[in-house]
Parts: sequence; structure tokens; C-alpha cells
Amino acid sequence: MTESLSPADRAKRVAALRACDYVESGMKVGLGTGSTAEWLVKALGDLVRDEGLEITAVATSSRTAELARSVGITVVPLDEAGWLDLTIDGADEFDPEFQLIKGGGGAHLQEKVVASASDRMIVIADQTKDVATLGAFPLPVEVLQFGWQTTKSLVEELLAGMDVVGDKAVLRKDGDMPFVTDEGNFILDMHLGRIGNPRQLAMVINQIPGVVENGLFIDICDTVIVGHPDGTAVVRDINDGTVTESRVTSDDVTNIFADNAE
Repeated sequence: MTESLSPADRAKRVAALRACDYVESGMKVGLGTGSTAEWLVKALGDLVRDEGLEITAVATSSRTAELARSVGITVVPLDEAGWLDLTIDGADEFDPEFQLIKGGGGAHLQEKVVASASDRMIVIADQTKDVATLGAFPLPVEVLQFGWQTTKSLVEELLAGMDVVGDKAVLRKDGDMPFVTDEGNFILDMHLGRIGNPRQLAMVINQIPGVVENGLFIDICDTVIVGHPDGTAVVRDINDGTVTESRVTSDDVTNIFADNAE
């Protein structure tokens, strides 16, 4: 029931439901990873089942692929799908220029590849992800397992000369063991506090041997949908500079929440 959901969960689900309006039959759609993206996948599954929506999806992680197939969505590899019409994903932070930090779920490598292979990327989020400056959320950097400690030292040394507040890299753990991505790599979470020049940092970090990819998404996102607990969805489009507001109806909220409430 909607009453049992936290305000943050309600907001995420409103954003996800609003994003479904951009998906049409025949599209090839990239599906993101994370709690907000999971809600999108379930909503799209409802449309596939109840309204005959026909889409081909590319998942950005094994867990997203599993969930999508479980709700009746056809999932294929990116190489089979080719160029995508749209990718919809969450974000850990986004700033006024639609620069993003992603990778809290450990899937930013595949997420960046899929989003970059799409005509459009839509980010769905609650209002807490909207920040003036990136960096409060730790920046994920995916690194090879081989020589990861050396890579960590090189990254920290680099950060000393960048426009950031902190310079500490922490190996992400899964319990007592290192977290391992779908590609078999480790993740260093960079506790930077503030990132003064995200574009520069994204380029420089990726030049370090051993770094596979970082969680800064620059010039990739076109549209951000911010959901609010009261059912309001605010859509910001960077290409035409518009900001539009609409409401998800109470029936829509009830229907999408009812199937997924704990």
C-alpha cells in the first residue's frame, strides 16, 4: 500500500511511472540498475502484460536482466540490439548541467556503454539527488583486480592536484570480501566531498593504467524526471531548456504501488 512506503520510495516510483510515457511499442530501450530503475522495470512489465507494449530491452546488469525477464520484457545483448532509442536509468547525483554521478549499484560501466549507445538518456530520481555541485556521493571508479592497490595509489596521487576536497579511495566491500562487478573488476569509492571540474576529472582518471571506467556521466543525459512524494513529476529537458510539471494520478500510483508493495 502507498501509505506504507517512505516519501523517498513514493518519489522514485512517481518518476519511474512518468518515464514510462516516453516508451513506445517497437522501441529498443536500455534499462538501468538500482532501486529507481527496478521500479521502472516493474512498471514496464505491467505495460507489457496489461497493454501489449512490445519493446526490446538491453539491461545494464545481470540483476536488471533477471528482473526484466521475470516481468515479461524481452532482453537481448547490446550487440544484438544495436543502437537504442532510449535509455532510462537512475542517478546518485545530478547537477544543473545534467552531469551525473552513477555507480552506487556497481554497474556504471555497463550503464555508461548502454546510455552512450542511445539516442536519448532519461534519468529518473527523487529530489535528494538534485545537487548544486557533484561530490557528496562517493565517486565509483571501476579498476582491474590486477594491481588494484597500485591503481588506488595512483588515483589518490592524482586527486591531490585536482579541484576536490577529499582524496581518499576506499575499496568497496561485499560483506568481508571485495565487491566484484559483472565484468570481474573491483570498485574504488572516491570520497571527494566536492568535484569542482567533473569534466576534467572524468578524463584524467580514465588515463590511469588499471582504471576501467569512472562513474561521472558527462554530456550523456538529456532529460531528468524528478518525482515527489505527492505524485508530482517535474521533467527537465536540457536540449530545449524546458521544465514541465505534471501529476501521476492517484489511480496510477495505486496500481503501480499495489503490485510491488512489501
